[in-house]
Amino acid sequence: MSHPRGSYTTSDLSRKSGDIIAEALRHPVTITQRNKPRLVLLNIEDYDRLMRQSDSRSTGTIETMPDGLLGEFEAAVDLYAESDEAGR
Repeated sequence: MSHPRGSYTTSDLSRKSGDIIAEALRHPVTITQRNKPRLVLLNIEDYDRLMRQSDSRSTGTIETMPDGLLGEFEAAVDLYAESDEAGR
């Protein structure tokens, strides 16, 4: 059975795991199940690079919020409170 480059079925993974792993060391490999992509195998260097590039948002408090953002937040809360009272 012919597959697009770097795409294998879960059955292929069972039968040819060594070959698929060797290919995944060179470039990401997609594993499909019922003709739908389900998994991606990739080498650890690519995984680490993706994790470093991922969203690095953090939580904070009102005390740590920058002044400009705090002003926008307070204005939004005030507007919500006004619209809520007008709706009662």
